[in-house]
Amino acid sequence: MSARRRVVVTGVGLVAPGAEGAPGLWENLLAGRSAIGPIRRFDASAYPTRIAAEAHASAGDPAGVLGRELGGRGRIWDFAVEAASQALTAAGLAPRGPWAASAGLSLATGMGTYGHAEVFGAAAAGAVRGSFDGKAFAEQLRHGLLPHAADRQSPGALAARLARAAGIGGPLLASMTACAGGTQAVGDAFRWIRRGEADVVLAGASDSEIYPMGLASFCLLGALSRRNDAPERASRPFDGARDGFVLGEGAGFLVLEERGHALARGADVLAELAGFGSACDSYRVTDPHPEGLGAVLAMRRALEDAGLSPDDVGYVNAHGTSTPGGDRTEVRALRAVFGSRLGGVAVSSTKSMIGHLTVAAGAVEAIVTALSLRDGRVHPTLNQEVPDPECGIDTVPEGARRLDLRAALSSSFAFGGQTACLAFVRA
Repeated sequence: MSARRRVVVTGVGLVAPGAEGAPGLWENLLAGRSAIGPIRRFDASAYPTRIAAEAHASAGDPAGVLGRELGGRGRIWDFAVEAASQALTAAGLAPRGPWAASAGLSLATGMGTYGHAEVFGAAAAGAVRGSFDGKAFAEQLRHGLLPHAADRQSPGALAARLARAAGIGGPLLASMTACAGGTQAVGDAFRWIRRGEADVVLAGASDSEIYPMGLASFCLLGALSRRNDAPERASRPFDGARDGFVLGEGAGFLVLEERGHALARGADVLAELAGFGSACDSYRVTDPHPEGLGAVLAMRRALEDAGLSPDDVGYVNAHGTSTPGGDRTEVRALRAVFGSRLGGVAVSSTKSMIGHLTVAAGAVEAIVTALSLRDGRVHPTLNQEVPDPECGIDTVPEGARRLDLRAALSSSFAFGGQTACLAFVRA
């Protein structure tokens, strides 16, 4: 039997609230700077939640090395193109180079953005005294749709066009597992390399729900914090006074590479991705299993896949959304996996500073976990002020902490019971 192929991270790129790249975000996280504030992009005064963590594409060249022809299709596309370009540049890989012909691309995105006029204008035109006028609907839709509507609302279109721009000719995947999507995309890319289907994979995720209909949807679910007067204190994962999560947006991409391939070309290695686990708790669409069954399975499978035990792990980058029920369920899952050792494991939530990037969250948090292993530092969880007796874990409340880390987990949990976990080890 041949030796198991090892997978390393050789480049990362991201667009996140308060930062245009990985170095900027890492600096902000270690300093404990919140990027959450009032929504500026549109008038949110009529909403019960009027705060979010908004991201901004580069003021210079948002297309990066992948070209400007991919622009103009909305924020999800712009974020993805910029983050993917950053990752390739950081890895020292030029688009359409010799590496690309057999390389893969694994992407997760949201469902795309659309405006009220695009949807409701056509719907209103088609409604005639309780019946439906298909011709009127189609005519209004034809005139009301904004440019590139099909691309904007098809996750597969972004994956295909990114692959074309980079010259990637290997396996291609567009996944949609909600807020576990970014982690799933990276995990599937890892499996391709492990199985020998590719030596290099560009893997990541991009999403934005900070637009009128996206904000309205989460407000109707009652899932968002309403601390509108103190936005920087609104996202408080595991804190006893939490009242919901805060929307964020952005994109994160990693260049994953077979270790021998990376070393042969002299690439810098940030960390090694050693294991991946996924599961579904098959409970409810909007609620996790009360005991975190899916989360437990995903974490245990990631550890087993990596050949690690819970004793090897010194840090967990938690899903940590700041919802009352979700955080408690996650802690129950952590206790099931780590047992009495949990008190000695640092657990922090990136979402406390940049909000919940929905589908993109797992990819960005995977990058943060890799940087933690590279530098031996973990960032704090902000707003740890009111103890919750059901969430008594070490959330690194005092500020950034230096740790001699060997291994770390990055976990994501989503609507529908979809769960995913990545196990990283120090390079």
